[in-house]
Amino acid sequence: MTNKRKIINDPVYGFLSLPDDFIYDLVCHPWFQRLRNIKQLGLSGYVYPGAVHTRFQHSLGSMYLTSKAIETLRNKGVYITSDEEEAALIAILLHDIGHGPYSHALENTIVSDIPHEKMSLMMMHELNKEFGGRLSFAIAVFEGSYHRKFLSELISGQMDMDRMDYLRRDSFFTGVIEGEVGSDRLIHMLNVYDNKLVVDEKGIYSVEKFLIARRLMYWQVYNHRTVLSAEHLLIALLERARKLVSAGRYLFASPSLDFFMRQAYVDATDREIVDAFTALDESDILSAAKVWKMSDDFILSDLSRRFVNRDLLAIELQNEPFDNNRVSELKVMARDLLNLTDDDAASYVFTGEVYNQTYAPGKVDVRILLKNGEVKDITSVSDIFDHKALSERVTKFFLCYPKECRNK
Repeated sequence: MTNKRKIINDPVYGFLSLPDDFIYDLVCHPWFQRLRNIKQLGLSGYVYPGAVHTRFQHSLGSMYLTSKAIETLRNKGVYITSDEEEAALIAILLHDIGHGPYSHALENTIVSDIPHEKMSLMMMHELNKEFGGRLSFAIAVFEGSYHRKFLSELISGQMDMDRMDYLRRDSFFTGVIEGEVGSDRLIHMLNVYDNKLVVDEKGIYSVEKFLIARRLMYWQVYNHRTVLSAEHLLIALLERARKLVSAGRYLFASPSLDFFMRQAYVDATDREIVDAFTALDESDILSAAKVWKMSDDFILSDLSRRFVNRDLLAIELQNEPFDNNRVSELKVMARDLLNLTDDDAASYVFTGEVYNQTYAPGKVDVRILLKNGEVKDITSVSDIFDHKALSERVTKFFLCYPKECRNK
């Protein structure tokens, strides 16, 4: 008989265990095992060589933190049933199961109608059928429809266990120490008031550190200029491939990648979509790009070569939109240098924007439980919010173009 109470040695937290047999079965399921082949930080490894950890590791880590949070709440007198605990652990375990390879690039191109949150839910419903309704409770917690809201807030909120794990894990693997958060202390400061998740007053400074770490990680890692360049190069590459396929051209691709490039999912059932999606990982895209380097279509060949060889586009980042005249001049330059049409130059020269909003008022607030029994939003009791430094949306604009244009 198989021993399903496995112990896993995690580089961030040390030893963690799978809490019950059913969660072991979910972890062993091929759809969850697929997350071993999906990097947590996508193309950030082009900047931070250590950033090759996976969504498999992150999902297990998030579940571990959720189990610790539930233990803390119980120790503070919050009644949580074993069924509620299992539902919360399953919900956080599967919260990222719908991520695809290079997730954000994929969602902006060939799977644009199905964001990863929707895909995760589709996959949970299919797993629920497979396991005879065993995931119904977890789905209610994941969707936020269960009446004990604090359980859902552990899964999705401004200080959920997802964010707590990815900040600590991403900081660890990138080496960006500014992103390090004290998850142990933060979890021990959690409490429940009026059916909502709160933080004890003495945890205010830990919350502030958490929010600052998240802000810094966005600019230093998630929205790093080179990561943006790599991601948008991949977007341009996938858009070109899809354009050629739409025009009737044959391109080498795995069956699952071809399914989405042909947009066959538009008329497919949920099960057909999930089956194709779960057969897709980063090897599909990288293998295709390596073959596409030899394509007789210059743009597809050139973009594939740049992506595979990390010969990225130049990128500039600034606080104001770029001058249209300069963008037009760069398009003309790229057109002439690479012998492109005016329309095709848009694959090489383009602008966009990224933003960072560390704390978004109006969403699930970070509530502080004061010693006098009052509950207040972090913005009203924290000194660092005096100037709205973390709650305002900060937008930056980027401009990408071929490096060859720098010398002209």
